[in-house]
Amino acid sequence: MNLPDGLLDGSWTFPGWLLLGAFALLAARRAPWRLLANSARLNAFLALIVALTLLWQLQAGVKPGLSLHLLGATVFTLCFGWSLAFFGICLVLVGVTLNGSGGWQAFAVNALLLAGVGVAVSHGLHRLVDRWLPGHLFVYIFCKGFFASALAVMSVGAAACLLLAIAGAYDGEYLASEYLPYFLLLGFSEAWLSGMLTTLLAVYRPDLLADVEDAQILGRK
Repeated sequence: MNLPDGLLDGSWTFPGWLLLGAFALLAARRAPWRLLANSARLNAFLALIVALTLLWQLQAGVKPGLSLHLLGATVFTLCFGWSLAFFGICLVLVGVTLNGSGGWQAFAVNALLLAGVGVAVSHGLHRLVDRWLPGHLFVYIFCKGFFASALAVMSVGAAACLLLAIAGAYDGEYLASEYLPYFLLLGFSEAWLSGMLTTLLAVYRPDLLADVEDAQILGRK
C-alpha cells in the first residue's frame, strides 16, 4: 500500500499507467456526474476525500511499500457508486502523494491497488448481497458496510503482496509471514469504522447513499 518510487521498475509502472488510463476512461463514461450537482452530495464527496487523506497519513510500516492504513473504499462506493468512488480514492492518493507518502512514478500502480482493487471488490460484494440476500436494513449495514469493507482491505493487501512477490521486490515467504497477516487485523478496524459510518448514514442521512431509492435499505420489496 502506497508504494514508493524505485520499488518497482519501469516494466511494472509503465503498464500500470496504461491500465489506469483505461479504467479511468471507463469510470468517466459510467460515472453519475449529476450527483455532484447536488450541493449536499458534493460536500459529502469532498469531505470524504479530505477525511481519507488525513486518515491515510496514520500508517504503520517497517519497510518501503510495506505500510498499513485504513482504506475507506467501501463507504465511498456505498455513497457514490463504483465509478465516482474510483475517482474519489484516486484524488485521496493525489493528496497523500503530494504529502510525500507515495511516489508519482508508482502512482498508477498505487491507484490500481487502492482504488481499483478496493472499489472493485466492494462493488462486487455489494452486487452479490443484492442478488442473494434479503432486503433488510440489518443485512445492508453488516454485509454491505461491515463485512464488505473488511474483505476489500484484505483483498488490497493480498493483491499488493502478490505484486511485490512477482516483481521480486520482496521475498514471497517474508510477505506471507510478516506483512499479509496484519491485514486481518486491519480488516477488523476497517470493518468497525465502515460499519459505524454506514449505520449513521443509513439511519440519519440515507439521501447521501447511492442506493437511497433501492428498496433494500428499508427492507421493502
